[in-house]
Amino acid sequence: MSGKLPVVSGQAAMQAFQRLGYEVVRQRGSHIRLRHPTDPAKPPLTVPNHQTLKPGLLRRLIRDARIEVDEFQRLLDGKS
Repeated sequence: MSGKLPVVSGQAAMQAFQRLGYEVVRQRGSHIRLRHPTDPAKPPLTVPNHQTLKPGLLRRLIRDARIEVDEFQRLLDGKS
């Protein structure tokens, strides 16, 4: 993975993953469960709806989504 991890909220991360094609399946408490409807090889993601996500958790979510930090940054900026 290249690029520096941004500091983001759970809500912003969830929106970035939705731009990647993930859909919200359910929410329990402050945790939002996402899955990719057309690619079963991509594992489901659980994003906590916190004000800031810790770097290790964010890196794991990005890795599980099988994208690079740079691509995640573009998704955060609203560019597909």
